[in-house]
Amino acid sequence: MKIPELIAVDLGKSEEEVTVQIKELELLWNQTCREDQYFHVEANRFFFKVPDVAIFDVKNGNEISICPMKNSNEDQIRLYVLGSCMGALLLQRKILPLHGSAVVINGKAYGIVGKSGAGKSTLASAFLQKGYELLTDDVIALPLQNNQPVVIPAYPQQKLWQESLSHFGMNATIYRPIVQRETKFSIPVTSQFANCPVPLAGVVELVKSNQEEIEINEVAGIEKLQMLFNHTYRRFLMESFNLYDWHFQTTVSVANQIGMYQLKRPINRFTASELVESILHKIHEGEKKNDK
Repeated sequence: MKIPELIAVDLGKSEEEVTVQIKELELLWNQTCREDQYFHVEANRFFFKVPDVAIFDVKNGNEISICPMKNSNEDQIRLYVLGSCMGALLLQRKILPLHGSAVVINGKAYGIVGKSGAGKSTLASAFLQKGYELLTDDVIALPLQNNQPVVIPAYPQQKLWQESLSHFGMNATIYRPIVQRETKFSIPVTSQFANCPVPLAGVVELVKSNQEEIEINEVAGIEKLQMLFNHTYRRFLMESFNLYDWHFQTTVSVANQIGMYQLKRPINRFTASELVESILHKIHEGEKKNDK
């Protein structure tokens, strides 16, 4: 299956790590699931159905099978492949997936997490507007390498609402709309994409607020673990995958090595550029403190 969002690479003689394939799954689905059921989870399998789109089968951390529905749209299928399927696959491989974007600041990765609609992609785009690089948009893959948390790059694309494009002075007509979301667009960022793993230095939780001013506060202690748990992508799968102990140990290790912040943004005005300055100021403060 072609996935044009991803970067093509020459594997040489090495074998692929993950196989994405079209496969007949309807009979298996009907044998496994009830008529009113939309997903089935086993120890190392996530089997789910999206009406009018496809049946997806994610297994063993290395296989994604897709059975497209009649008259389904490939763009929409790929949204699930690169989203829910990839999140499940990362959990199966014991790689912590966070729901958010990540950018590179001074050679270190910073994750931006938050609820849907919090403005994660818009904030990441504001960093790009100031010359910084994108690592990932939507799912942050966070393995431990030599017990150090790093962010693995995803693919050079963002998804932005038309309102955000307008604020950044970008012309929506030159970008491709995301399926069934005509006011949300796929934005290529090839020239500002970091394509190598980058050590994680911090995570910022973006929260919408009714207050007039921007407020950023450091998160400490057990609240760090709660934040990482809250923003683990597709965390409802962890029980069936038997991953709670692994998740706790992993997030303890991550939390002990990074700075974590909560950033409240006013909802009554567009503040993306101001939010960037608040984060950069906080990072600079932390670096000065560490130097001492």
